[in-house]
Amino acid sequence: MINFNVPPCAENAMKYIGECVQNQKICGDGAYTKKCNQWIEEKTGTTKCLLTTSCTHATEMAALLANIQPGDEVIMPSYTFVSTADAFVLRGAIPVFVDIRPDTMNIDEKLIEDAITEKTKAIVPVHYAGVGCEMDTIMDIAKRHGLMVIEDAAQGIMATYRGKALGTFGDFGCFSFHETKNYSMGEGGALLIRDESMVEEAEIIREKGTNRTKFIQGKIDKYTWINYGSSYLPSDMNAAYLYAQLEIADQINNARLAIWKRYYETLKPLAEAGKIELPVVPEHCVHNGHMFWLKVTDAKERAAFMDQHLKAKNGVYAVSHYVPLHTAPAGRKFGRFHGEDKYTTKESERLVRLPMYYGLTMEQVDYICDKVKEFF
Repeated sequence: MINFNVPPCAENAMKYIGECVQNQKICGDGAYTKKCNQWIEEKTGTTKCLLTTSCTHATEMAALLANIQPGDEVIMPSYTFVSTADAFVLRGAIPVFVDIRPDTMNIDEKLIEDAITEKTKAIVPVHYAGVGCEMDTIMDIAKRHGLMVIEDAAQGIMATYRGKALGTFGDFGCFSFHETKNYSMGEGGALLIRDESMVEEAEIIREKGTNRTKFIQGKIDKYTWINYGSSYLPSDMNAAYLYAQLEIADQINNARLAIWKRYYETLKPLAEAGKIELPVVPEHCVHNGHMFWLKVTDAKERAAFMDQHLKAKNGVYAVSHYVPLHTAPAGRKFGRFHGEDKYTTKESERLVRLPMYYGLTMEQVDYICDKVKEFF
């Protein structure tokens, strides 16, 4: 069996985790948490990075910092993970879903403006598969309408749009370090903050609503309860596991891009023959090899191809992806779809993700491609 995903583990991971244990510093905001924050700040150019327990929690923090209130509307794609909407639903806001582009599977930037009402508070673009949304257009819309932008860049670390890191365009950006991501700490994420004036409030929210961060920095002699907050700070052992990967981030990134390229070039003749569709990466976007997907004709063909042919017959564990949120029970309860669902549902039912992880060999990629070609 070729697994769909194998979590990355760098050579120094156990050494760094051992140091945390030896130093008796395994809770949050230790040396490795700080190292990860600094690495992300330097790599992306963001004003401030705060490591979190998950991308879900990073998005929840962004919703709190954006002062999302009950009844506010937040525009986002329906083709995304539930956390994108959950963070705002928890604040009493209404997710307003708009259709996606079939080429990148990202939110269709041309449909956003028509979904804006007097209740709209924010736009949440999701950079699917590490391919940037059209951020120039989105930021222009946000500026003209006085809206905040919170980037769901869960899949976007090491990827850029017009030379700028994903997650650094909006007021806030959110990364994921879940075990399925390019760099992993098991469960984990990061909040990127553009505005320096928001940093202190973010640190308070992340530290259960206290000013403990200032206390740790030696700026105050005791800490106390300041505001609402929660426990959004990951263990330093998780950060140590992640930091070992960040040290070889380019190596991991280049390996994933090489796998992606091998898939694309090998399967391109099938696409040219009209048998499948392959990902589109706009010229001004640099992706990170997070995912390799292809599209078949419809849901029926996908089941035969993915479940019966690849998995059952040939031991290749390929998977589908999101069930559009507006079709889910909670999506119907808490949100609404604006405009026509021209592509979201149809394209989601056609998409197949092939195995993609650091350590996947080219021999395995070639085997998978052979089995794909065999089906068609």
